[in-house]
Amino acid sequence: MKNILSIIPLGGVEEIGGLNMTIVEYENDLIIIDAGLMFPEEDMLGVDFVIPDFSYLIENKDKIKGVVLTHGHEDHTGALPFLLKEIDVPIYGTPLTLGLVKEKLKEHSLENATLIPVKPRDVVNLGVFSIEFVRVTHSIVDGVGLGIDTPLGKVVHTGDFKLDPTPVDGQLMDFHKFSEYGEKGTLVLLSDSTNAEKGGFTFSEKEVSRAFEDIFSKAHGRIIIATFASNIHRIQQAIDVAVKFGRKVILCGRSIVSNAQIALDLGYLQIPRETWLRLEDLKKLEDREVVIITTGSQGEPMSVLSRIATDEHKQIKAKEGDTVILSAKVIPGNERSIGRIINHLFKRGANVIYEKVSEIHVSGHASKEELKLMLNMVKPKYFMPVHGEYRHLVYHSRLAEKTGIPKENIFMLEDGEILEITDEGAKKNGRVNSGRIFIDGKGVGDVEDMVLRDRQRLAYDGIVLVIIAVEKLTGRVVSGPDIISRGFVFEDASPELISNVSNLVSDTLKGLDREIMSDSSLVKAKIRTALKKYLRNTMEKSPMIVPIIFEM
Repeated sequence: MKNILSIIPLGGVEEIGGLNMTIVEYENDLIIIDAGLMFPEEDMLGVDFVIPDFSYLIENKDKIKGVVLTHGHEDHTGALPFLLKEIDVPIYGTPLTLGLVKEKLKEHSLENATLIPVKPRDVVNLGVFSIEFVRVTHSIVDGVGLGIDTPLGKVVHTGDFKLDPTPVDGQLMDFHKFSEYGEKGTLVLLSDSTNAEKGGFTFSEKEVSRAFEDIFSKAHGRIIIATFASNIHRIQQAIDVAVKFGRKVILCGRSIVSNAQIALDLGYLQIPRETWLRLEDLKKLEDREVVIITTGSQGEPMSVLSRIATDEHKQIKAKEGDTVILSAKVIPGNERSIGRIINHLFKRGANVIYEKVSEIHVSGHASKEELKLMLNMVKPKYFMPVHGEYRHLVYHSRLAEKTGIPKENIFMLEDGEILEITDEGAKKNGRVNSGRIFIDGKGVGDVEDMVLRDRQRLAYDGIVLVIIAVEKLTGRVVSGPDIISRGFVFEDASPELISNVSNLVSDTLKGLDREIMSDSSLVKAKIRTALKKYLRNTMEKSPMIVPIIFEM
């Protein structure tokens, strides 16, 4: 195993929106690029999120010199707490990236983790690797690509990027450095493939500001903006436009308040003191003075926006005259949830503006022409597309061929496959253990697939079925709730508990209005939340809770 450079993706080359994690290994030295999670798909019942299987890293932990982060999105950093519980290694990242990571590590009691801040153009030596951080523009502040010197040549990793000529913070992508890599010679390029299907160029983030200004100029009531909590540039633009139109800003939601405070402390976010008010100040303001920035742009059932839309929020109720802006891209699979939220808001008289009807979101990823420009700047000998589903990797590979890279020098890998590079050439050569680990709570799941995980949960805590019949038009309960328990308690021997569960469900349903009752997904979420809390507190058990709602 002499003079062999191995590049191994453990996640991020068979999916979009998660699990980004890549290994670069040479003899006895190994570095990790990113450590991301993925949020569960609809069929992943009971799963909070998913992380890559990093058993290969645990087996080779003595080789690991560090983890290098490209930016602070959770699909690139979210698996760190679970990795650090197994392996004590230093983490390198830009200040905002580490600020967000530090907050996440606190939740897992990992305050003593070694976090080493870097800035663009800094160089870090880790074993045989020399890593240079290169500024890129993306949908989050402080993103970087990587120029990695190895004994066999330069490895360039773009991170997530787009070529934004007018970034919100004025920090342009370091074209000079990428071009320098191309002039000096690049062995292999790993490049973001997320928008490889999309033609042309991705719009600048500043286009959103123009859309905000147009909306603000026409809105006479409150303005509620839902976006991702990590999108500091989007939050900054909303604040800037609010100031321009003489409005006050209220940030609502734990994650968005936390991230904004981190960005503010580090100087990445600017908010005039008199502009940022607390939620308690809302009742003192006229509607025309209010801008509320919150989360919930993906229709999450228990998010702030969802609770506003269904009159479940204690302090904010959607009403006639409100303008609600969903300033985020619809993540595939969330269309129905988002559609329900939009419908609820419209029913309450709000005017809802979203991606299909207005330019209130732009992507943070490069489109075809930008991807070709990156390929032409870096001029790699070998090319490996990353960060995308298989079709995105195919489209990106075709672009690489158009720029002159021979087809035999382009490698589309699956998670766990090894790209092996030597002085003689490059080839796929075997694979390591890889896959998905399902997380329930804060512990690393020790199951290999959902079927086994469900069987284990059923074996330990059983299942509680809640059966209800609801009149579709009115939302009225016409039958039930009937409670069926298997592997949890014996119904005939525990009539009091079953009765208490039934009464709790009935009380929960009585507190829901007609519109919520007509939305089965929200009703199920409410039942699960109420029963999970009750059974955990009374019996210290967590059975699988499956509400079944029949619409009559």
